Amino acid sequence: MSDTTTRPTQQLPLRPDLALIAQWIPQGARVLDLGCGDGALLDYLSRERGCTGYGVEIDDARVLACVRRGVDVIQRDIEAGLGMFGAGAFDVVVLSMALQATHQTEKVLAEMSQVAAQGIVSIPNFGHWYHAWSILMGRMPVSREMPYQWYDTPNLHLATVRDFEEFLARLELSIIRRAFLANGQPIARLPGLRATQAIYSFRRG
Repeated sequence: MSDTTTRPTQQLPLRPDLALIAQWIPQGARVLDLGCGDGALLDYLSRERGCTGYGVEIDDARVLACVRRGVDVIQRDIEAGLGMFGAGAFDVVVLSMALQATHQTEKVLAEMSQVAAQGIVSIPNFGHWYHAWSILMGRMPVSREMPYQWYDTPNLHLATVRDFEEFLARLELSIIRRAFLANGQPIARLPGLRATQAIYSFRRG
């Protein structure tokens, strides 16, 4: 006779950028996680920080993974708009390692700033020295943060640290805090060349 007892899912460590983002989110905050993947961040925030909220994800398998974690998830393309949520419905809205795959990047960031007082975005840094070296050697870069070949990549809009900060300023989004990771480890010096990921917290005005 088989044992059908439900066992708790083993909690794996958060991805480095998600672990840092979690530190920036206040206790008990209302959180919207766009492109939430398997729901790992919302699951952690609920268990460890008493947060509530929703994930938005389009991929069938990832939506199912969220449901299995007990994460409230809405299956939707984030570029279809966030009109289902009222202005200021959340304290924090997160978009981690997915902005570069959006077609309407400006629209996505603008709507993030409307539905929450604080937005948090993590992106791959295309200005990393390895990417420049790869291009000089005649090859498109492939890395842990961008693990695709040029012909099958979902990435549409790649940016350097300076590019992205100027973009936020043009949208009148003020940077609250920023952090840089190199292969999962925080760095402070020469982030434009050394960081593989950049993480920003911002608000309107």
